[in-house]
Amino acid sequence: MAEELIPIFGILFGIGGPAVIVIVWFTLNYHKRRKLMELHHAERMAAIERGMEIPPLPIELLDGRSTPKRRRTALLPGLVWFFIGLALVVGALADHDNEIPVFVGMIPLGIGLAYLIYYFVEGRNVEARWLEHDLAQKANGRPPGT
Repeated sequence: MAEELIPIFGILFGIGGPAVIVIVWFTLNYHKRRKLMELHHAERMAAIERGMEIPPLPIELLDGRSTPKRRRTALLPGLVWFFIGLALVVGALADHDNEIPVFVGMIPLGIGLAYLIYYFVEGRNVEARWLEHDLAQKANGRPPGT
C-alpha cells in the first residue's frame, strides 16, 4: 500500500510544492505591505491632528519593495560571466575526448569581458555620479535613490 502512495505523493509535492511557496510568499508580502500602509496612515493622521506637515508617502509602499532599489553595476555580472566562460574553456581544453568545443566557453567569456571593460572604462564614473547624487539628496533630507 505504501509503495503505491510514494509516486502519488512525489508527483503532488513536486508540482504543488513550488505553487504553495509562491502563494505563501504573496500572502506574507501582502500582509506586510498592508501593515506598512496602516502604520503610514496612522502617522499621517497623527501629523494632521497636531497640525504638523504631512509626511510624503514612501516609494517603498508604492512599488512593493521594503528597501530602496540598489543600482546595478557592471562589475558583478561581468565577473560571473567571465568565470563561467573561463570554467567552460578550461573544461573544454582539459577534456581529452573533445566532447565540449572550446567556442562554447568563449561566448560567456566574451560577455564577461565586455561587462568588465565597460565597468573599468565608464562604470566607475557612473557609480561616482550616483554616489554624488545620493549624497546631495541625503543632504536635502530626501531618501537616496529617488
